[in-house]
Amino acid sequence: MPPAHRLRSSEGSSRRDFLKTSAAGVAANLGGYVAGSDAIRIGVIGCGGRGTAAALNAMKADPGVRLVAMGDLLMDRAQEKRNALKVQKPGQVAVDDEHCFAGFDAYQRVIECVDVVLVANAAKFHPLHLRAAVEAGKHVFVEKPHAIDPAGVQAVVAACELAKGKRLCVVSGLQSRYHPGYRETMRRVHEGAIGDIVALEENFLRAPYGLYPRKPGQTEVQYQGSNQYHFHWLSGDDVPQSLVHNLDRASWAMREQAPVRAHGMGGRSTLRGEIYGSVFDHHAVVYEFASGVRLYAFCRTIPDCYNETSSILLGSKGRCNLLRMRLEGETTWQYEGPKADPYDLEHLELFKAIRAGTPINNGDYMARSTLIAIMGQISCYTGKEVTWEQIARSDFYFPPRPEECRAGMEPPVTPDAEGIYPVFTPGVTKLL
Repeated sequence: MPPAHRLRSSEGSSRRDFLKTSAAGVAANLGGYVAGSDAIRIGVIGCGGRGTAAALNAMKADPGVRLVAMGDLLMDRAQEKRNALKVQKPGQVAVDDEHCFAGFDAYQRVIECVDVVLVANAAKFHPLHLRAAVEAGKHVFVEKPHAIDPAGVQAVVAACELAKGKRLCVVSGLQSRYHPGYRETMRRVHEGAIGDIVALEENFLRAPYGLYPRKPGQTEVQYQGSNQYHFHWLSGDDVPQSLVHNLDRASWAMREQAPVRAHGMGGRSTLRGEIYGSVFDHHAVVYEFASGVRLYAFCRTIPDCYNETSSILLGSKGRCNLLRMRLEGETTWQYEGPKADPYDLEHLELFKAIRAGTPINNGDYMARSTLIAIMGQISCYTGKEVTWEQIARSDFYFPPRPEECRAGMEPPVTPDAEGIYPVFTPGVTKLL
């Protein structure tokens, strides 16, 4: 069985051992949260919209959380977001200028001075930064996608296993798993409320993510890094970047299975100009599970089109609209329970676990769902069928390796004379 299947959440621990491990890690970094202290120092790596939102989620989750360090590729963005967060949480933001870090090595500086690391920068670097934080004895929240290629997923699996041995928390940004309504709806699906699942449909259709124009004086790698959602070697493109949420919910519905094969199609049909980088603007992937059940998954990032975000489960006795938390068919049911923001809840559970000494580790599904997304993305890029066995055994990565990235490097894609970046060509591109 591939490594991404083997990983399971850690369960059970003694408070004494857990706090001993936490204290040892903190002592090595000159102070911080230990048993009996109210303060837990956090640092964020990646100061874009998701990174700053994650920092805010963490501070809302626990009044003892103190944001003490921020790192980004660009110093002006780190300081700008620091100032914005200070307005919202003045009593919890304690980041001085000396603890705003910039550059490809900023993650190392952040990790050195905190107890909990929030990884929310370009997904290419998530495996490297997760591993570095765990090796340093720090608890980690890591945003999706958790990697952009098979080699990255292997690194995530290894880091999560290491975290288990160190009794450290690793919490995933695949926030659907923390939504109380989705949990209750999925429980009913698994108990047979819609019968056997016969097909699934997943949609993430929207306009493009934030677009960041080139600023005067930026190097090419700084520009691409600041506009990372639109460069495949940084973000992984839209199947891992966006549709991964849907694919995680689909795998959850299929009782944590991975599909055995996938075929996809996609390309750049509409968006032109340097700001759109090297990514596709539409994808469609058909996944097949061992039982023969098919998952039809679609994402698109073109403005002024029909938009939909949905997870539809079709069963032999009915259907489930998971995002609306509704069952129809032989059983009709609508969730009416407590409403809560899962982006807040994932952090609430993280910090409760840290304080209680009961580590949680989401490594199993975060690795599996990420690899399912990568499987589909590579099929779209190449136009070839990709099997689970093929993707799980592959050591392919999008160059350069994360640890090889430097300020003066030339990026793997550069614009032509008209400022247009090349994109992959299905039927021609070969990756695996």
